[in-house]
Amino acid sequence: MDAPDLSKLNDKQYEDLAIAQAHPYSRDPEIWGQLTSPENIERTRSVLTHVHQRTAAAIRRRKAEREALQQECRAREGKKEWFESRPEYERWRCKAAGFHQMVQSAISDLGKIQRNHNREAVTQRARQDARETLRKLSTAVQRHQALHAKAGSIAEQQDYELWQMLDRLAVPYGPNQEPTSLRTMLDFYWTDVDMVHDSEEGRLMAEKAMQQAPAGRSARFTGTPRARHVGNEKRLTG
Repeated sequence: MDAPDLSKLNDKQYEDLAIAQAHPYSRDPEIWGQLTSPENIERTRSVLTHVHQRTAAAIRRRKAEREALQQECRAREGKKEWFESRPEYERWRCKAAGFHQMVQSAISDLGKIQRNHNREAVTQRARQDARETLRKLSTAVQRHQALHAKAGSIAEQQDYELWQMLDRLAVPYGPNQEPTSLRTMLDFYWTDVDMVHDSEEGRLMAEKAMQQAPAGRSARFTGTPRARHVGNEKRLTG
């Protein structure tokens, strides 16, 4: 059965479809998925709740009618009529009660699905907030590196370690959620890229040199290591 476009169904058509999918064994996964999707689940719940209330009202009404008939039969000693009408009423009552319970169970299922939707929405918002915070942090680190390059100042070891995080840390991106470095995210997705002018060429070269510094070490740690003579009391050679 092809899943219909629920947005084109009127109230009666939507109700018939929801009732047809109410029992777990009769559910078409695709149709039930549409009925319980975030955009349709409230309408489905409203429709089935109305059906549930309507069925409950019918059961109460028939019960009241049955009690009234019983009193009438007693008054005119019509026991035969009372007992003859009983099988038909019991069949209807059992059928109505079963339908009522089925709709109640479907509404309960909708409640569970709605709670899952709510949890997923909260998780998604938290994930988006965390991703946006990471974007802002990465942008700040990139700006910090660019300012060092522009000023031509000597970077400290902690600066290099901070900048390298842009290449070492990754986030999932794309249909296959491939790990993508923060620097790549900045270069292609998180920031706008402007055309490079000649006046910026020196800054870019300096920034590239910083990124490719040997082992990521600051210039203050470079130089020839001092050696200690073994077996005598001479101090470190300078």
